[in-house]
Amino acid sequence: MSQTDTTADFITIIRNASSVKKENLECPLSGMRKSICEILKREGFIRDYRVLKDSRQGKLRLYLKYSADKLKTPAITNLKKISKSGLRIYKKSEDLPEVLGGRGIAIISTSKGVLTDSECRKSNIGGELLCHVW
Repeated sequence: MSQTDTTADFITIIRNASSVKKENLECPLSGMRKSICEILKREGFIRDYRVLKDSRQGKLRLYLKYSADKLKTPAITNLKKISKSGLRIYKKSEDLPEVLGGRGIAIISTSKGVLTDSECRKSNIGGELLCHVW
């Protein structure tokens, strides 16, 4: 039986779309993907996201964010998957890393939902370290 890491696939879709400067992208909807989108929007890495209904599970449409200059520099410079299906990485709240000295964020799956590293430190909650965004 094959195993797929849908979170890793989602991160790769965003990274690839951002690198070729696409305005938006679509992917299948899941609770984890929607939670990640909420964090990316709240932290200013994407413009917006929408949940679209279809005959299956639904779709998620992300609107990527770029600078206003001619170069159209993406707001998401890089996304890096940390915890993988073959090796899960769990951290306590005091052991959570600061991404690029606080200029980036770490996204963590906790018992209270999907949170950023700073939210986990404030709430004193650890969890599975999903990815780094900068």
